[in-house]
Amino acid sequence: QVQLVESGGGLVQAGDSLRLSCEGTGRPLSIYIMGWFRQAPGRERELVAQISRSGDATYYAGSVKGRFTASREDAKNTMYLQMSSLRPEDTATYTCAAALQVTTVRMTPRAVNYWGKGALVTVSS
Repeated sequence: QVQLVESGGGLVQAGDSLRLSCEGTGRPLSIYIMGWFRQAPGRERELVAQISRSGDATYYAGSVKGRFTASREDAKNTMYLQMSSLRPEDTATYTCAAALQVTTVRMTPRAVNYWGKGALVTVSS
């Protein structure tokens, strides 16, 4: 079993930066492909970032590309999402996810083995 706990969410103004952390316990996160999903009220959950086991390969949704950066620090069993130039439309609950295998190019909820509980990010205009 893996437990994932997000931290770093909060209320910021448009244009600000924020870093989310996702710490894992129970098993090393290095064996998992990791992802960040977000869900805003009334909207479907979407994958915003994905990072490979080695950290060499990443995927970003078009809406965040160039503004968000995913990284991982296996020594701390932690994954990060650095968010910059935040916009009000980035307001959502951000949830980290771990998958042993991803058969599609992008991680889908069905592939996720473990979910965090989520961290709320609110961006005011």
